[in-house]
Amino acid sequence: MISGPMTRRRMIGISAAAAGMALLPFESAAAIPDAVTWQGEAMGAQASLVIHHPDRAKAKKLVEATVAEVRRLERIFSLYRDDSDLTLLNRQRFLVSPPKELVEILRQSSDAWALTGGAFDPTVQPLWDTYRRHFSTSGASKAGPSAGIVRECLARVGLDRIACSSARIELPAAGSALTLNGIAQGYVTDKVVDLLRAGGIEHSMVDMGESRAIGPAWDDRPWRVGVSDPLDTARILKVLEVEDRAVATSSPFGFRFDAEGRFSHIIDPRSGATPRRHASVTVVARQAALADALSTAFNLMDVGEIVAVLEGMAGVEAHILSHDRNWTSV
Repeated sequence: MISGPMTRRRMIGISAAAAGMALLPFESAAAIPDAVTWQGEAMGAQASLVIHHPDRAKAKKLVEATVAEVRRLERIFSLYRDDSDLTLLNRQRFLVSPPKELVEILRQSSDAWALTGGAFDPTVQPLWDTYRRHFSTSGASKAGPSAGIVRECLARVGLDRIACSSARIELPAAGSALTLNGIAQGYVTDKVVDLLRAGGIEHSMVDMGESRAIGPAWDDRPWRVGVSDPLDTARILKVLEVEDRAVATSSPFGFRFDAEGRFSHIIDPRSGATPRRHASVTVVARQAALADALSTAFNLMDVGEIVAVLEGMAGVEAHILSHDRNWTSV
């Protein structure tokens, strides 16, 4: 239930489909009287946006600015647009005078790569393409691509081999390619939060595939984010309370190349394997991009390795769901 003097508050709710998470109080935002709303697509998912602001004209401008910002960033990061900067970089292996946001996200990726010992690595795309091609072929071996093919792909993987500066980005070898799907949704969420705060928004849950809270919820209590069972997304297994924090969940059950589910989209860039150590990993951090990257990498690491990464990282926590549905929180 929403309480308090609504006309004095500046609020927003943005929602995009996020695998593994459900924003429990969000439905109340849609019931705010005289709210400005928008529905469409953002970062490849259905999205909605609700703003309540004392000045309706300003609310409309915030909606327009938010949608425009998401569209602008999609033109940089999307793998599914032929005209994006990322697609051009992958096609020609270099990019002159790259957008500053592309340089920034690669630097954030490099930080996550170093923190996780290379478990997070956007240069994993050649391996993803290899698994996709293999399992799209009629009569493909259920054992997956051969060890020789995987080794050939690994020769094109390694974030430390990329040359990146404000003047030029260059990929290391023919067949190298980047995917930013493990961090871009979080990065876009962070940019939208910056825009909304500059516009005076004090209460918000922004979700562009990953969630980040601005302040408390409408009723001045923490936001409640439910973590779903990856095999039954309608079933909430854990509820997290967050305020001025981001939440990201990754699971090997999000996408599987084969019918048996032995090969998932979470591929280890160090070995080329697709291990299923955990059923899902949820990370809470101040920035959505960091939570996004760590939740992906932690699916490739055992609990002890995750604990070692988090030591000394203030404000970051991980909630690890085992395959027998037990939680470990660190």
